[in-house]
Amino acid sequence: MPAVSFEQVHKTYSGSRGSFQALKGVSFNIEAGEFFGLLGPNGAGKTTLISILAGLARATQGQVRVMGHDVVTDYAAARKCLGIVPQELVFDPFFSVRETLRIQSGYFGVKHNEAWIDELLQCLGLADKAGANMRQLSGGMKRRVLVAQALVHKPPVIVLDEPTAGVDVELRQTLWQFISRLNREGHTVLLTTHYLEEAEALCGRIGMLKQGQLVALDQTSALLAGRASTMLRFKTDAALPPAIAAVARVTGRIVQAKAQDAAAVEEMLALLRTEGVKIEDLEIGRADLEDVFLEIMQAGAAPAVAGATAGSPA
Repeated sequence: MPAVSFEQVHKTYSGSRGSFQALKGVSFNIEAGEFFGLLGPNGAGKTTLISILAGLARATQGQVRVMGHDVVTDYAAARKCLGIVPQELVFDPFFSVRETLRIQSGYFGVKHNEAWIDELLQCLGLADKAGANMRQLSGGMKRRVLVAQALVHKPPVIVLDEPTAGVDVELRQTLWQFISRLNREGHTVLLTTHYLEEAEALCGRIGMLKQGQLVALDQTSALLAGRASTMLRFKTDAALPPAIAAVARVTGRIVQAKAQDAAAVEEMLALLRTEGVKIEDLEIGRADLEDVFLEIMQAGAAPAVAGATAGSPA
């Protein structure tokens, strides 16, 4: 039985200006014990899909299950299996951190879990803030409390919606160490993030959404291998020759250009020398997940169907 199952999920929003189809028949499974990444540009439908999973929105068509429980007809059981860390910082300003976690436990009927609350506080760097009022915490500390709230009832499925957006390096490391431990212990993790290096490092399998459709779904290693190519990375202040500019991705002074093989690299470097382009910090390596992501998004790939209803744990 999959931990999470999306079956032909459609979502259409209607308003005075007409209708908008946010999801167009999305289907895939997340197997128990997987660390799964859901990627896509802004507006691709990631948050809509998670909102449907969480019961905050209802699909126009299709079915979503969590540990076999339908999120509509068996909502209470489905919700109890989920621990969701939202993008927004939502908190009650009238309680301390410990009180917040006790109240959250009560929502799920969990009692006498002080030992687990203490462990969450310790593992997420909140032990010294246990008695502090939520109003007194920094944004990063509030984010840690949201993570603790999501985990306080020990859900088998953990959903992280942009959990490290705008947070410091220390919190990222603390969070990933703890979540990776829970994943090793058998918890299923669904992650959405714009930090593709995190997804590449953590996720065993990845699905990509574009304009409400699933356009890629595969093991992370297979996605990288299937589009493996040589990447030329360097810095320059000069204008690039048109032939290189056409295939390059430029971020400030950093240029990344794709080359199919060693001969193509030699041709590119020869052209730069001929045109008098001075370069610094030259690196030659393999494509990473960001390269693959951009290639898929720019290609306008057809919706992924192969493997959409099956997957193996990472």
